[in-house]
Amino acid sequence: MRTLLGASAAAAMLLLGISAYAQEAKKPAPAPKATSPCKGLDETACKAKAECQWITPKKGKQKPYCKLKTVPKKAKTETPKKDAPKDTPKK
Repeated sequence: MRTLLGASAAAAMLLLGISAYAQEAKKPAPAPKATSPCKGLDETACKAKAECQWITPKKGKQKPYCKLKTVPKKAKTETPKKDAPKDTPKK
């Protein structure tokens, strides 16, 4: 009798745990990225836009395509490191 009571209590706890997990709010899907203004343009239209560049692969079966120019990262301004005093007493 005790075994049956213990097993039913364990099953009840398991069901409570599963139902709580099922009721959690699901995360929304990430927003789709904006399409590039250069995507799908032919060579002349691509070269006409200042923000686009025409890519011609050197090898393989990939076809030439138009893509957005990469923007170089801003150079990080390095702050001069302060030198620690050289004659610090050792403990």
